[in-house]
Amino acid sequence: MTEFRALVLREAEGKVGAKIERLPETALPDGDVMVDVEYSTLNYKDGLILKGLGRLVRKYPHVPGVDFAGRVSVSTTPEYKPGDAVLLTGWRVGEAQWGGFAEMARVKASQLVRLPQGLTAKRAMAVGTAGFTSMLAVMALEDHGLKPGGGEVLVTGAAGGLGSIAVAVLAQLGYIVIASTGRAETHDYLKGLGAHGIVDRASLAQAPTRPLDSERWAGAIDAVGSTTLATVLTQLKYNASVAACGLAGGNDLPTTVIPFLLRGVNLLGIDSVMCPKPRREAAWARIVRDLPMEKLDAMTSVVPLAELPDLAGQILKGAIRGRVVVDVRA
Repeated sequence: MTEFRALVLREAEGKVGAKIERLPETALPDGDVMVDVEYSTLNYKDGLILKGLGRLVRKYPHVPGVDFAGRVSVSTTPEYKPGDAVLLTGWRVGEAQWGGFAEMARVKASQLVRLPQGLTAKRAMAVGTAGFTSMLAVMALEDHGLKPGGGEVLVTGAAGGLGSIAVAVLAQLGYIVIASTGRAETHDYLKGLGAHGIVDRASLAQAPTRPLDSERWAGAIDAVGSTTLATVLTQLKYNASVAACGLAGGNDLPTTVIPFLLRGVNLLGIDSVMCPKPRREAAWARIVRDLPMEKLDAMTSVVPLAELPDLAGQILKGAIRGRVVVDVRA
């Protein structure tokens, strides 16, 4: 019987612990396609799951990892054949079903995307859900009229994975990018990705004192939520949009309807988990075209499975810069 290594979460006395174990292939969930996983990645949601927070996982033992990339080993559907290079993000894999922090995964064929030409499995996981969400946000802003030359575009949580890729993509497309961060040590890093300027996150994190502030942003990508998003809404230019991608600062939104009524601004919700497949494929094609791979490599570190439990706490505290790729065979 074939066995594989996996990072397994088990719950005991209300606490969740993680340990690398060897499991039989028969332990994998049902699915159309078996994948030999090459790389996974660490996202904010992975951090929550590894720490047993948010009741995202309801059944243990559990193999986390919301993303993975690798090659098909077995397929019962004509859509894929052994040897095909594929990737997966979202669909609640790693949350409601076993995920990619393992050498093998079995999923539904409908959850997979073919690895785009020009992208390796390692770079696909350097992008991961964080970068995929960034691209969906850029596309949504463009769909609502954002174009280069319209003014400054703000990225909050800019030194994190989602923010880093957003900065790099927007800069590559010719936008004037302003990065918001609270970590002074990341300023040179963000400017290296293409940021034209830096805004201290503290200046955005205070709850707005009035329903409208001076118009500044032609568009924004927000990974923070709460009072930061509320402040951004008051500072958007007329008819501008902000794409909401995260809640690192909280899931509340203390705002008013005034920016929407008097400036016609748009609050765009970005969901990467259940995103339809055609939109997924379009986003991955844009990633290959519009994300400078040398900048992606520069923001990426590679770690083995064993380091994930410690890194989970760091990503939840906002202490990780850029993207973390997981070599599941290391």
